[in-house]
Amino acid sequence: MRKIFISPSILTADFARLEQECKLLEKSGADWIHCDVMDGNFVPNLTFGMPVVKSIRKCVVLPLDVHLMIDRPERYVTQFVSAGADIITFHVEATDKVAETCKLIRDCGKKAGLSVKPSTPVEILEQYRGLFDMILIMSVEPGFGGQKFIESSVEKIKTARRLFNDALIEVDGGINSETARKVIQAGADVIVAGNAVIGAKDRRAAIENIRNAGQ
Repeated sequence: MRKIFISPSILTADFARLEQECKLLEKSGADWIHCDVMDGNFVPNLTFGMPVVKSIRKCVVLPLDVHLMIDRPERYVTQFVSAGADIITFHVEATDKVAETCKLIRDCGKKAGLSVKPSTPVEILEQYRGLFDMILIMSVEPGFGGQKFIESSVEKIKTARRLFNDALIEVDGGINSETARKVIQAGADVIVAGNAVIGAKDRRAAIENIRNAGQ
């Protein structure tokens, strides 16, 4: 059995008490903290940037899984590294400097992730083989939490697992215990969950239910 990592997204957390929220996730058994960075340009929403990531870094020891949904992410890699990111994932659709950005992330001693939108075939990543550590498959349109899981994502995950067996495969969007079962069985290693964890009365139980969904 491969290890399943749970990376709760703080997008729907109470930002008035973000320190407590992140510490609670850590105590509840989360493996990573997922930070959704949106610029209002690449996606139609604005969230937060380096200062919030830096603040989270001071609160927890968990790896910070930073997902850049921004145009030309190469401009901000070193700033997010300085803020405390451990894994930096960006979209292949957001830059024409994919290889250079992966190299920059790795040169900073961090893990590089490549993400694809629902309409982008995962096969496009074959040209960057060996340059990244993780693939993030969006199972909703990036930009907002609480969307319905796109069922065709399951086949996409299977393809990614077949093509890139040496990389972690992360899935983000519409995750609950039922959809978690589908994506884990398809080959996902890392599950991003927002409302399913943040909105749960018992976050530890929610995390374990998602982690064990594929069994």
